[in-house]
Amino acid sequence: MKRTFRIGLSLVLLGCGLANAQDQDASVVLDGRAKGQVFYGIGAVSAGASSRLLVDYPEPQRSQILNYLFKPDYGAALQHLKVEIGADANSTDGSEPSYARSPTDRNFHRGYEWWLMQEARKRNPHIVLDSLAWGAPGWVRTFYSPKTAEYMAGFLQGAHTTYGLDIAYTGVRNETPFDGGYVKALRKALDREQVATEIVCCDETTSEGQWKILSAMKEDPALDASVAVVTMHYPRIHGEVTTPPAARLIRQPIWSSEDQPASSASQIHSRDWETGGRELAQLYNDNYLKGGFTATEIWSPVTSYYDILAAPNSGLMYANTPWSGSYRVQGAIWATAHTTQFAQPGWLYLRSSCGYLPEKGDYVTLMSPKTKDWSVILQTIGAKNPQTVHFQIQGGLMADPVHIWETNSVRTFEHIADVAPRDGSFAYTFDPDSLYSLTTTTGQHRGDAAPPPAANFPFPWRADFNRVPLRGTAPYLSDQDGAFEVLPCLQGRGDCLEQVITEKPIPWGGRPDPWTLAGDEEWTDYRLSSKVRFLGQGEIRLLGRIDSANVFADKKAKYPSGYVFKLDATGHWALLRTAYKASVVSLAQGVLAMDTRRWHALVLAFQGNQISASLDGRRLASVTDSAHTHGMVGIGTGWNRAQFDNLSVR
Repeated sequence: MKRTFRIGLSLVLLGCGLANAQDQDASVVLDGRAKGQVFYGIGAVSAGASSRLLVDYPEPQRSQILNYLFKPDYGAALQHLKVEIGADANSTDGSEPSYARSPTDRNFHRGYEWWLMQEARKRNPHIVLDSLAWGAPGWVRTFYSPKTAEYMAGFLQGAHTTYGLDIAYTGVRNETPFDGGYVKALRKALDREQVATEIVCCDETTSEGQWKILSAMKEDPALDASVAVVTMHYPRIHGEVTTPPAARLIRQPIWSSEDQPASSASQIHSRDWETGGRELAQLYNDNYLKGGFTATEIWSPVTSYYDILAAPNSGLMYANTPWSGSYRVQGAIWATAHTTQFAQPGWLYLRSSCGYLPEKGDYVTLMSPKTKDWSVILQTIGAKNPQTVHFQIQGGLMADPVHIWETNSVRTFEHIADVAPRDGSFAYTFDPDSLYSLTTTTGQHRGDAAPPPAANFPFPWRADFNRVPLRGTAPYLSDQDGAFEVLPCLQGRGDCLEQVITEKPIPWGGRPDPWTLAGDEEWTDYRLSSKVRFLGQGEIRLLGRIDSANVFADKKAKYPSGYVFKLDATGHWALLRTAYKASVVSLAQGVLAMDTRRWHALVLAFQGNQISASLDGRRLASVTDSAHTHGMVGIGTGWNRAQFDNLSVR
């Protein structure tokens, strides 16, 4: 459909230099009769608690971030949104809440993925919603079981009945070898519950043998009938997309259902055009040209988790300081916009109009089957010289003025030229190391909302749970396993934070005990304190100077890297030094009389290399240790209920 252009146009060629002796020339035929595969869109995966801090942002900044992600013709204009089906288990950067913590429990208001899907749909009514599980609640016992299939079906039903959200696709399990019997059982469960959601399979990486589903479907017609889309994660070996010939012969489309620039994990605060932007410009085209993938989903839409957690800066945007309202619109947003603002799901790739440039770079062409509008997404990353391309338009394609947009190190999603084809042809000279969109559509726009400056986490800090809705999540606290919810305190103290998960979930990645994180990784000397109340047997913990909470660094670790003061209901206490892939060291320990029927005051304090732990005003330990000099704070438990109040850092 033709869209209304929101900035002035002139039918003159702007900024297009004449070819010179160094130019590389090429000819491209844009033929509307060469219809190829259906384009299913570009999206992002909100999972692994990657969006946790976004919901804590104040307005108007929160809406500005959402606009940059989802609003058509504004920013990334994402066309898919995949969300995690939470299980109260750590799934990379924290735990996302389960909607069913027992076979009879149903609560479709826990967590933030429901909210995020609503906000995305509000901005783009046509956005495609996906879902995928990482772990599962403990009561299902075994992940690949009929109970788990019913659990997944219940999530999809709840999205529809509670929010009017129809989730078009659901996966099987994230990056885990698939079970064909379970895939068929899931299809039967969805049919039995009259859920029209299609199954994508199997969201595996190369380490799990991601293409094994091809032979399994060939041998099992029922499995083949159950799978609507074949999906892969990070489909590259040594930087090259590797799609076997058999994948091109199946009836199902193939998608890269989790992907990202290779440099993202190491480019904190600097994922601009030179890092994530340039790589995404290549990745989106490469996934189709070399892989045959007709959809790509990036993990994640926004980095809204703390930097000391696993895989920092995975997002298209960067927004993990809600107390400041600050965020970063990174180059990845505009690299994505060069496709999403110029082609819509349901458009068709034109087979003979996709290929490679003479020097460095490539191009893909997509066409609207209804209007015959078309767009070419062309990148010259790595090229050293300009390249002139001669385009011939035929096969019923629109021959309207061609609008040209460019992004590189000096331009950001800028409308640079309009070309009027003559006799169905035109030429243009493309700068090296750039990304372009050429289109007959109009309406594209570069969003212009600007954030306030960044600021450090507030210090001193006190968490006030009395202002949080009951069963809600306290601002800035990021659950890393289990679930910490605001509930009425025992003995009339108002509202408290309570760890509520007592049955260990079926994990996916790391396996820490329940704890929740906040603060500033640069904090050095401080006093962390909290009132605590046991609700039966188990442990209560204060954690300080946490300098790493990357669960992939040690998937068996119970604690992050830092110091832990723990106390159990029998009166046993210990002050621990913890580190990944290292033994937990007890710096001090003891036993005391413990009355679990009343509240107690715990303190963990740091001053230089002096570390102390206190209970009810009595110092239990004072030790000297210099292994951890700075870091964030946390509170935690074992898999037991406990309450926390008056949490403060000063």
